[in-house]
Amino acid sequence: MSLSVKSILFAALAMAAANNASAADLTTYQAPDASAYDRPAAFQWSGAYFGAHGGIASPKFNPFASGKGLTGGLQAGYNFQVGPGIVGAELEGSYLGNNELHVPNGKVEERFRGAAKAKAGLTFDRTLVYGTAGLTMTKFEGGKGVSTSSGWKQGYLVGGGVEQGFGGGLSAKIEYNYVMTNDVSTTTSSGKSKTDLRDHVIKAGLNYRF
Repeated sequence: MSLSVKSILFAALAMAAANNASAADLTTYQAPDASAYDRPAAFQWSGAYFGAHGGIASPKFNPFASGKGLTGGLQAGYNFQVGPGIVGAELEGSYLGNNELHVPNGKVEERFRGAAKAKAGLTFDRTLVYGTAGLTMTKFEGGKGVSTSSGWKQGYLVGGGVEQGFGGGLSAKIEYNYVMTNDVSTTTSSGKSKTDLRDHVIKAGLNYRF
């Protein structure tokens, strides 16, 4: 084989190897996904908020039971978010719509309630599932057959809810509270007594974050 033929073959093999290496580089390189730059940031639950709520307070878990009252009020709080977890605190004031609770030989009415609550939960982007617990102060007044009651009385609550975030800092929630108030003093025709009272509150609300 002549030298010129060998030179031509060597040059062809070199060009083929170079083309294969270039093709390999092209197949291993991937351009960045442009859609990643357009992906919206995860919803943030951290920060202060305030809002309003309304619902039903009832002596029984069934919100349509007799003795129920319509409730409404305001709330304000602050959330801290760590990954998907949320911890927070909330202050709440409510009018209880004269919800009636049974005591010996009569009934008392719940008029107003203030609550200081802690809450903790998990977020699924714009959805927050949480539990809550705290202290309450409830204003009782004499009802059917009751001449006097103990006025404001401290109690406790536990509960939970689901909150859904929207644009513009708005969110909507549904929450349930079970409230326990012990040793509520009443006076009836048969004398004085103390009663442990329980009630259930189901409410929906709106919050605004800022």
